[in-house]
Amino acid sequence: MSEKKIRITQVGSGFGRKPGQQATLVGLGLNKIGKIVERDATPEVLGMVNKVKHLLKVEELG
Repeated sequence: MSEKKIRITQVGSGFGRKPGQQATLVGLGLNKIGKIVERDATPEVLGMVNKVKHLLKVEELG
C-alpha cells in the first residue's frame, strides 16, 4: 500500500514566528523561502502542515 505524497513549498519566513512554528518548519525539513520537500501524507505530517499552513504552499502528488 503506497501512501499519498505531498509537495510542500515554503513561501513565508519563519523569522519572528513563535518557537513552535519555527520548530515545525525545521521538522518538515524547511529552512528557507522557496525550499521544496516531498513527504508522505501521514496524519503527523498533515498536522504539522496545518500548524504552519500560512507559510506553505501544498500540492498533492497522488
